[in-house]
Amino acid sequence: MEDNSPDIMPRHERREKKLRKKRQRIQKHGKNLARIYMDTIIKRLKRQSTDR
Repeated sequence: MEDNSPDIMPRHERREKKLRKKRQRIQKHGKNLARIYMDTIIKRLKRQSTDR
């Protein structure tokens, strides 16, 4: 019943691979979002300093 073909991975290996891909997606998204938030905050601070 057990098939030892090279393309079949154990469950934990598939899970690790899936989690690695998920982490990579999150990292890319987080960096861009952080940059957007920083730009927004800087613009607000600049606007407040010129309004005074």
